[in-house]
Amino acid sequence: MDADRMKFEALARKIAEMKAAGQVDLSSDEDLSLAVMNLISLEEHFFMTGEKTGKPEYFDVLNEVRAMRKELLEKLLPKDRHEGETWCISKHLLATTMRLMEVGTKAQGDGRKEEAKKLFDQAYKMYSIFWGLRLNLISVPEVKEMAKEEAKDKPWTLEDIVDKLVDCCDE
Repeated sequence: MDADRMKFEALARKIAEMKAAGQVDLSSDEDLSLAVMNLISLEEHFFMTGEKTGKPEYFDVLNEVRAMRKELLEKLLPKDRHEGETWCISKHLLATTMRLMEVGTKAQGDGRKEEAKKLFDQAYKMYSIFWGLRLNLISVPEVKEMAKEEAKDKPWTLEDIVDKLVDCCDE
């Protein structure tokens, strides 16, 4: 059996154990991750609106949104399950995912389908890295290695694993 296949089977066993132990509800967690993405986006919009209008009340709302985002992100990444800067890394991975999706959607709407597809693929790559960190399937050094490997075709990519694990229709 090749090494990639063995790695995938080990990961599949780990996930099956997590599901059986009730440690993870991927359907709800996926919805929660999308909510966190939107809260991050709202933080950005309240900041920009506050700056553009000169009205400080937008910053007050930004603080309320930020507090909710922190609370919900902690449901995805409890303090005892993240190390170092994985909290901030995860936040930025979700923010990047949301922005790439939005830019891709605009490109799609403008008829630039090839550009949109590339942006969507990049968004999904960032989202997959988030899930890899979230589920402790990869470590920060592995994220660095993934960046180096991005251009190569490899069997059982992180995206393949996420496709199999995170299915919003599986309730």
